[in-house]
This record gives sequence, C-alpha cells and structure tokens, in this order.
Amino acid sequence: MKEDFLYYVWKLQYFDKKNLITCRGDALSISDPGTRNVHAGPDFLKGSITINNVTWYGHIEMHINASDWYTHQHQTDKAYDNVILHVVWNYDRDIHRQDGTAIPTLVLKDRVAPQLHQQYQKLVLNKAFIPCANQLPHVAGITKTSMLEKALFQRLTNKNNLVYQLLEDNQSDWEETAYQFLAYNLGFKVNSSTFLELALSLPLKVLKKHTDNVLQLEALLLGQAGLLPDSKSVQDAYVEKLRQEYQYLVRKYQLKAGSIQESQWKFFQLRPANFPTIRIAQFAQLLHQHPSIFELLVNVPTKMLYKELSIVQSSYWQKHYQFYKESERKITGLGKTSIEHVLINTTVPLLVAYGKTKDEQDYVDRAIAILQYLPAEYNAITRHWNDVGIKAKNAFDSQALIELFNNFCAKKQCLSCHIGASVMQKATSP
Repeated sequence: MKEDFLYYVWKLQYFDKKNLITCRGDALSISDPGTRNVHAGPDFLKGSITINNVTWYGHIEMHINASDWYTHQHQTDKAYDNVILHVVWNYDRDIHRQDGTAIPTLVLKDRVAPQLHQQYQKLVLNKAFIPCANQLPHVAGITKTSMLEKALFQRLTNKNNLVYQLLEDNQSDWEETAYQFLAYNLGFKVNSSTFLELALSLPLKVLKKHTDNVLQLEALLLGQAGLLPDSKSVQDAYVEKLRQEYQYLVRKYQLKAGSIQESQWKFFQLRPANFPTIRIAQFAQLLHQHPSIFELLVNVPTKMLYKELSIVQSSYWQKHYQFYKESERKITGLGKTSIEHVLINTTVPLLVAYGKTKDEQDYVDRAIAILQYLPAEYNAITRHWNDVGIKAKNAFDSQALIELFNNFCAKKQCLSCHIGASVMQKATSP
C-alpha cells in the first residue's frame, strides 16, 4: 500500500460515504475534499467537512497508518496546525495537534471496494515493462492522446528547467544561454555535463572574436576541454599550431586553464563519430558558420535550419577521431540523427522557454510543429510501446512516450496517469 492510492481514492471520492463517522464516533460529511498539494505541507488544501453539524474549513492530511503523523514529525510543524481531518487506511492511535486537541480521523480501509485495491495492486506490483500493457486495448483513444500530450509538455518543462537556470545565471542573456545549452546537448548524454562545463569555462564573447578563424576556435575549445596533447614527441604541424594558439589566447583572455581534465571525457564504447574530439570540432565549425547560435536555433525556419546544421568539421577531424590517430575511413559531419537530436533537445526547449518568457505563443507553436515534423525516435522505450500497440508517428509521440515511461510507468505513478486512472475506473464504479 502506498499513499498515492489514498490520494487517488480521496481526490475522486471513490469510497462508501454512507453514514460516515470519525474514529471517535462523530457524524461526518464531506463538502469539499480540497485541492491536491504537490509541495511541502498537508496533502489536500482548503477542504470543507462537517462534524456533528459544525462546518470546518482547512487542510486534510493522509497516511497509511495514523501513527505516521508522529513518524513524520507533523506534530512539530506549524504547517499542519490547520488540518481539520486525518484520513488513514489503518487506525492505530489517536492524533493530537500541538495544543493537545484531537484531530478527527476517518478510516478508509473498510470503505473502499476490494476490486479497486486489487486493480491497484496489479498495476504497482506488475513487473512488466509497461504495467498496464494488458489493459491498453480497452482504454479509449482520447484518453491515450490526452496523456501523451500531458507527458510531452511535462518533458518540455523538465528540459526547460536547465534553460531557465542558465538564463538566470547569464542575467537574461539568451545568446550565452543558447550557446551553453547547445554545448550541453552536443555531449549526447554521456558527455553532456562535461560539455556544459566547457562552455561555462569559455564565454561566448571570447569565441565570437575568433569566429572567422576555425583553427583558433578549435584551439580555444580543445584547450579548455583539456584535450590538447602536452607531449611534443610526435611531430604534427596541426597540433603544434593549436598548442601555440591556445597558449597565446588563454593568456590574452585570462582563461582558467586546467579546470577540465581529459579523464572527464568519455570515449569508451562510443562510435568514433561520437567522440568528444569530433563533437568539439563540429561545434567549432558551427560557431564559425553561425556566430549567433540563438538566431540560428530560434529564428531560422525549420527546413532551412536542418540544412544549416548539416556542417562538416575541419579537414584534420575528417581524418582523425583523436589526436595522432588517423581513421581508416572519412569521418562525416553532423549526421541526420545528430541534427534531429539537436532539434529535439535544443531548439524545441529553447523555443518553448523563449515563447513563455516573452509570452509569445508563436514560438511554442513552432516548437510543437518541429516535433510533429521530425520522424519518431526509435529506441528500447519506443520499441516496447510499439509492441503493445502504441506506435509513435513522429517526434512528438516518441518524446511523449519516453516521458510517459520514464516518469510514470517506471516509477509506478499509474494513478497520476490518465491511462492508469482509466484502468482503475474500470475496476469499479464510484
């Protein structure tokens, strides 16, 4: 038993409300169950109940066992002084406020239909990849669609958290924020945090002074990344030029060298095309061709943006995936899948964040249009959804399905999901 089941039952009032009484035998009726509180404090706010013909307004707290009130130290928290009703599954002791007055308690255990609890247990104890897979064919299409929309916007909100944090740190500088956010996503998860650290250590205003010179951009980026070789034992004209440029530029701009170590970058089990050296070289080329990353990602039309992102790194990095290690075959530029990754994970969140900040819906609409335009992602999560009959038609769907699995299915948050709630409703009527 988890408290989220109690929240579900209470919010929808899915229990027998005939002849309600408190644990002390007082007549009870519920006028308003209150509003679910997702922050600290009582579980439901601004509820209304009547006890022995006296109406009370206040908050409602829920626990599996009544004694959990003391386990959670609510008796010492003033936020709980206005609790008018304690709703529990098991009643194992009386509960009192700080002033010693008893808090009315309602027990739900014998008032909830057994089949409702059984259906809940089937969902949360199900070890299948998607707990409600067997019931999905019986869920209305509109319910699935509405949940996918909810999951998609939750995913965008989660991604935007980093955008807003960077924007705050950059004092509302969208150019610097776009540059840092793109760097983060060019790390492709495994190197994202280190790539962001690189961007934070190397201000865009410094790079902008050298956007006409790819070699200097590469020197600054690779040098700050801690990837430039120290040894001169191998003669390589390109590497020597990078080293000379970096030594000059790091002094000129008083950059903090050595803050990032080579060991922080992950190469193991990556395809050479995904090596951080290649991604940094591609980043340098992108900055060379588009000094304004924000303008590129936010204001260039989608179809044109796809073309503009199709960049090829400098000639050295078309032949080498690491310093001194020549590749047997030519290393291509930013490919179709990588461009779609940038569009989904960088452009879309930036558009949504910018649109919401400026209160201009057109940017949000364009973000949604991009997701509907791009093909669906194909990975382990979307394959499982496809196996149970839900196929992603585009990136909008695949992003929604990824979020739905990661933050609802995997965490067994079935009762916060429209689909899970629909499955529960079929178990019994209110």
